[in-house]
Amino acid sequence: MDNVYRRQRHIYDLTRKYYLLGRDQLIRELDAQPGEKIIEIGCGTARNLIGISKAYPDAQLFGLDASHEMLRSAEESLAREGLRQKILLAHGLAEEMTPALFSLDGKFDRAIFSYSLSMIPDWRGALKAAAENVQPGGTIHIVDFGDLDSLWSPFALGLRAWLRLFHVAPRDTLLKELEATRSTTLSFNILPGRYAFVIAAHPEAFCNLES
Repeated sequence: MDNVYRRQRHIYDLTRKYYLLGRDQLIRELDAQPGEKIIEIGCGTARNLIGISKAYPDAQLFGLDASHEMLRSAEESLAREGLRQKILLAHGLAEEMTPALFSLDGKFDRAIFSYSLSMIPDWRGALKAAAENVQPGGTIHIVDFGDLDSLWSPFALGLRAWLRLFHVAPRDTLLKELEATRSTTLSFNILPGRYAFVIAAHPEAFCNLES
């Protein structure tokens, strides 16, 4: 991860805004309440955390990332926004995430995956860790690439090839499995062409996913 992002981190936000669709929709629909503990797993440059802080200033925010380089960018971004004391960051793997990484005793109220599951090798382990460390009645929010099934085939193939250059792989089975348990989700939106999806669900919704 550090090799991938050592240089890219400087232009990451500028370039990704054109194709990481649905992130702002996720932030708008959070409806975070004062005092809620919210973690973004795979927080990258902290772009989303900064947006969440501005929209919901009374929420307690945390960010986890496996890349030291991206966390450097995150720290720089938080410093520019005057948020270094408000948003806590930690280095670690998504599948090993626990509140203890941030010296917290209780579980999180919400966990967010924003285009990170398509980069996490053990993405099922990451979802399991989130489900175990978000309190019952809490929410897991996901925005990520879909299975691209309804896109023009040459475009979809080209997109997959281009994403592989950045170690990104749409988790085709994830969207299909989530659709099979759609009745247990709080909200479910598939973007045109099945390009991406935005969902919110209680932790128990992920207990039915295939292992």
